[in-house]
Amino acid sequence: MKKKVVIVGGGFAGLNAAKELGNKPDVEIILIDRKNYHLFQPLLYQVAMTALGESDIAAPLRNMLANYNNITVFKGIVERIDVENKTIITDFNTISYDYLILACGVQHHYFGHNEWEEFAPGLKTLAQAKEIRRRVMEAYERAERTTDFVERKKLLTFVIVGGGPTGVELAGSIGEMSRYTLSKFYRNIDPKLTRIFIVEAAPRILGSFSPELASKATRSLEKLGVQVWTNSMVSNVDENGVQIGNERIEAATVLWAAGITAVKIGSTMDGVETDRIGRVVVNEDLSVPEHPEIFVGGDLAHFSTGEGTALPGLAPVALQQGRAIGHNILLDLKSKARKAFRYLDKGQMATIGKNKAIVEFGSLKFDGIFAWFTWALVHIYFLTSFRHRVFVLLQWGWSYFTFSYGARLIVNREWRFYPDKK
Repeated sequence: MKKKVVIVGGGFAGLNAAKELGNKPDVEIILIDRKNYHLFQPLLYQVAMTALGESDIAAPLRNMLANYNNITVFKGIVERIDVENKTIITDFNTISYDYLILACGVQHHYFGHNEWEEFAPGLKTLAQAKEIRRRVMEAYERAERTTDFVERKKLLTFVIVGGGPTGVELAGSIGEMSRYTLSKFYRNIDPKLTRIFIVEAAPRILGSFSPELASKATRSLEKLGVQVWTNSMVSNVDENGVQIGNERIEAATVLWAAGITAVKIGSTMDGVETDRIGRVVVNEDLSVPEHPEIFVGGDLAHFSTGEGTALPGLAPVALQQGRAIGHNILLDLKSKARKAFRYLDKGQMATIGKNKAIVEFGSLKFDGIFAWFTWALVHIYFLTSFRHRVFVLLQWGWSYFTFSYGARLIVNREWRFYPDKK
């Protein structure tokens, strides 16, 4: 009799678990995601900054899994998990399982101030990327037509809260776009006068990197006009800017890249341990303690490294965990012992702009143009399809030689064709 495997989440972990189990004769797979596509999140900031289009980093899950006859994809939301009866309750049905794989990811954490999201969107979804793009480009449009100097200064001020890789990449992209692209197209303003702030609560940005590389990244950002404020805790965010202790930055655009918290699905399971940000604590084989039929992978998993820390929420971690979970289920079906997950650390990298990046792999640390090309090649390699690799390579090649960004279209949020007349 076939075993039913239910996978919640179509990110790197869920997708690779599905592929590992695909077309295996003893397995029936159901993959559920609230979206109908897989998103290559490491390049999401480039959609927000107009360098790439949505279709360059996203692909329909059904297309990607079309060659696996034992996989069914549902678009839906999992509301609750009944561990005792081995069922999940969704917004469209109740589904039983023999094995359950949770790979739902994380969301932005506003540290108890969820009302700040209205004024400072995060960057985890395509919708958020499009909203950030709209706000950034709208700020320049409004600055172009205003005659008020104070208002113009506010419109040309951008604040990124959080100095991790996402915050650094957003700040670098705005700085590069302002200096080398937008300055060609506006007549009444000089986009090169844009003020960009990174506000970081820790003593330095890029805390997971070595201090040496973080310092080099800071200098590269400063050359693009980015001001880095460290040891600076944001105390309030509103429509006119941010408050940092006794100081205030008036800004029309604030972007959030400061913290993450797990989606709430882990808290719906009785007796399952979670960490302080809601990630599910897992065993060495990525299963949930006392529930060997439930696996957790990717950003939702708290996998201890044995040194008092957990593996970071990186795409390579999720990808390797997804494959490991699929392999352990296959070992179960063969009545063989499961294998403990061992993460192969492939290092970390971040880009600041054209020819500016940092790469850290063990004791190997380098920056500059070689690091930038390394970053580009690695990201192209891990894109989900040959088509995506070709399109992104062509777009990057064009941007590299022309300093031209993609379509800087502003799509407003109105969805009605015939709005009510006022």
